Amino acid sequence: MQTLTQIDRRTKMNKNVISAPTPEMTDLLKRSGSANRAESLEASHQLAVALQEPLRQGVMSGDITAGIYETISLAPGASPEFPLDFLAPGTEKDFVAYSIPNHGRIPERYVEGDYVMVPTFEIASSIDWTLRYARDARWDIVGRALQVLQSSFVKKTNDDAWHTILAAGVDRNILVYDADAAAGQFTKRLVSLLKTVMRRNGGGNSSSINRGKLTDLYVSPEAIEDIRNWGVDQVDDVTRREIYTSEDGSAAITRIFSVNIQDIDELGVGQEYQNFFKSELSGSLQASDVELVVGLDLSTNDSFVRPVRENVQVFEDENLHRQRRAGFYGFAEHGFAVLDNRRVIVGSL
Repeated sequence: MQTLTQIDRRTKMNKNVISAPTPEMTDLLKRSGSANRAESLEASHQLAVALQEPLRQGVMSGDITAGIYETISLAPGASPEFPLDFLAPGTEKDFVAYSIPNHGRIPERYVEGDYVMVPTFEIASSIDWTLRYARDARWDIVGRALQVLQSSFVKKTNDDAWHTILAAGVDRNILVYDADAAAGQFTKRLVSLLKTVMRRNGGGNSSSINRGKLTDLYVSPEAIEDIRNWGVDQVDDVTRREIYTSEDGSAAITRIFSVNIQDIDELGVGQEYQNFFKSELSGSLQASDVELVVGLDLSTNDSFVRPVRENVQVFEDENLHRQRRAGFYGFAEHGFAVLDNRRVIVGSL
């Protein structure tokens, strides 16, 4: 029989273990559906341990905030405290920080004197299935169930992270738009205006070190389609051909004026992050505009932080055996903060 260490080592080598299990994982699944309760619980425990790392990797890879937040692992008993004088000595009063105070709460200002205390909170999820699927090694069903468990953590992480960003953007009370563009039309001029406004309101002067600048712009898929329909008045023929031949599912243009253009499904008319911006945060777009865009300054790693007190942990649910079911539950503890809301700017089109 394979030892748990051997199974765990082979599992870590296979990042797609949830969709393509190893023979050892399939054997564990079969034994977790055994009528022998002791054998079933032992196999379920080993399966939970073996799946923990791939599930954790999946949660991180599915995060649409990848590259935005700096993950900071906290040692037991460590305080999630961030001194503002480390960011820019003498300018503490210029910083406005936002964080989520607890699960399901609206992000709020969280500045205390010359430092920011970022609260962490627990998130949890669970999934289960009937034992006959485990007994018959129906990994096609169990694998989908595990993907749902993984996706629930991804969804929660994405929402908390972006809600914090949007709250920080609303608080700045700066909205950039292209007055000459038709409603809902994404233009190069909007990118140019966002760059200028970010620079003018980023603090410092032309010779300042690490002064604010626009590096990344998040838009809706519809905005990317606008790029695909740009005419000769917007771009030259060579660029138009590159847009025309770009692969399906990829951005038509990934950079404009040295700004990375990234599309996410949650932005756009009637989409959840735009609805959150307008309904929950009372943010507003220009009177005739219909879509929200979000600009970030990611040139320096000094504002977007994600303190993690505990990464995703997965456990077997022993109480389900009486119901002839098997399943897992998991939890994690983290927080999100934007330490300087001058690194965020919003616009509309």
